[in-house]
Amino acid sequence: MDRPRFVVHEHHASHLHYDFRLEMDGVLKSWAVPKGPSMNPSDKRLAIEVEDHPLEYADFEGIIPKGMYGAGAVVIWDSGPYTLKERREDRISFTLDGRKLKGSFVLIKLKGREGQWLLIKERDEFADYRWKMERALTPEKARELKERVPPCGGS
Repeated sequence: MDRPRFVVHEHHASHLHYDFRLEMDGVLKSWAVPKGPSMNPSDKRLAIEVEDHPLEYADFEGIIPKGMYGAGAVVIWDSGPYTLKERREDRISFTLDGRKLKGSFVLIKLKGREGQWLLIKERDEFADYRWKMERALTPEKARELKERVPPCGGS
């Protein structure tokens, strides 16, 4: 059986953010991460739980048309298989095998804050304490994108 997938979309909507998605329960469980994921275990990234997305959305890149929810450019920042280590109501731990994100990570639900989690890189051989976020949407990539309605109708 194939390992489930993860994808991180770089989403240039009204505010740049990154959508972190894990394939679970037949859908992509999704979190908006304003500053994007980090390979530095010292960084604790806010991850706001958003609606589930269909699996087909994992491959989506394009420009969501103006007037639609989430309008703006969406590109795949990173993706790959992952291994689920633990899943509880308040904690999800997993190992990512992407081009940029590798090794152990954890999502921890913040107590008393509806839908708010922290995405944290765990200390392992892949940790990078000098990690710098780099955008995937270059001017060249932007010229390649076409206006498209995403499989979920926009987000």
